[in-house]
Amino acid sequence: MSQPTAPQFQPVHIGTAAKPPLAVVPEPATLFARRAERFRALSPDHQLAGYLGFLADLADAQAAILPGLPPAVLPDAALVERAITHGMAPIARSEVAIDDTVMTTLDRLLDAARGIAMPDSAQAARDGVIAAPAEEKRAMIANVLADSLPANEMAEHVFVAAALQVHFARLAAQLPGERLTPVSDGACPACGGPPVSSSVVAWQGSESTRFATCASCATAWHVVRIKCVACSSTKGIHYAHVEGTADTLKAECCDECGTYLKILYNVHDAALDAVADDVASAGLDLLVRDKGHRRSGFNVFLAGF
Repeated sequence: MSQPTAPQFQPVHIGTAAKPPLAVVPEPATLFARRAERFRALSPDHQLAGYLGFLADLADAQAAILPGLPPAVLPDAALVERAITHGMAPIARSEVAIDDTVMTTLDRLLDAARGIAMPDSAQAARDGVIAAPAEEKRAMIANVLADSLPANEMAEHVFVAAALQVHFARLAAQLPGERLTPVSDGACPACGGPPVSSSVVAWQGSESTRFATCASCATAWHVVRIKCVACSSTKGIHYAHVEGTADTLKAECCDECGTYLKILYNVHDAALDAVADDVASAGLDLLVRDKGHRRSGFNVFLAGF
């Protein structure tokens, strides 16, 4: 791993200073298909090639079920407005109902996953969720929403989490992103969930600014650069990456709270994906953890890693 350094940034030209929005809601119609494409691009000659290929197929399944799903219904408009007004997450995971649409989304993803090649253990986990009674499925959904994945049922909960990613992305897509208000640096302004990673983007009007991406609903929210997303400290920030790899993905480490969050430089490589590249850079997690830092973000596809 490289010595801690500050990353090199492209300058923002005078007269074109970026004015990033607080939040950008996801586009489910393209989100999962693009993620599948990125998983496949990352898999050749990778030590995790088999797993990346499985996740590509799972992302394809997420994309495939979208057109036929029943509408994802937001909470009452008055509740959404109240949450935005008072700086709360309008689709907070602890409060969103586990309704028939959620259950249908899970069932259809599980059905779509029947055609995915996977190890026997993963097949058994998938089949176990398919066969589970509704109350057991609801309990697994509640576990995922509470970020509490039982160690002995980790694989089962990965399938459940993948379905919830679809549901929450559909909910978040209906929110007025330009009106969402901050919850905290480390919490999604849409659902209150943790980030999976962060990105320095090249979006028009937001050039070279940084956004964290929600692990649950894929909403992106603006966070200040060279600042810990977990504790908001600007002290003791340093960066690390695996030597010999492209300088487009690093771990931003905070000595104040002992955590790290990956930062992807989409400004240099537009193909980078908040979830896929986080999984593919699992080696960086090992190196940074050896230095005493722990993840502040969450990625269900790295659960138990």
